[in-house]
Amino acid sequence: MKAVFIVYNQAYNQELVELLGRHGQRGYTVWQEIGGRGSETGDPHLGSHAWPTQNHALFTVVDNDLVEGLMEELRSTDRDNPKLGLRAWVLPVEEAL
Repeated sequence: MKAVFIVYNQAYNQELVELLGRHGQRGYTVWQEIGGRGSETGDPHLGSHAWPTQNHALFTVVDNDLVEGLMEELRSTDRDNPKLGLRAWVLPVEEAL
C-alpha cells in the first residue's frame, strides 16, 4: 500500500475528490484552509487580505497497483490547470489498522 499526499487550490476540491473516485478510491482525509507557497512558481495562498486564496491537502492510502494511474491523472490535471497549484507525493505505508 502507498500513501498519496496531495496539496491543491481549495477551489478544486470537488474535482480532486471525483478524480479519486474514478480510480476506485473511496477513503481520504482532507485538511481545509491551509496556507503555503510553492517552491518554484505560483503565488502564496495564505488566506490574508493580500493573498486571499488558500489550499486544501488530501491524504489517501491506495493499493500499489492503483498508484501509477492515479499519479498519471494527477499529472495530467496539473498540466491542464496550471493555476491549480497541484502537488502530490507518494509515500510507503508500512502498516495500517
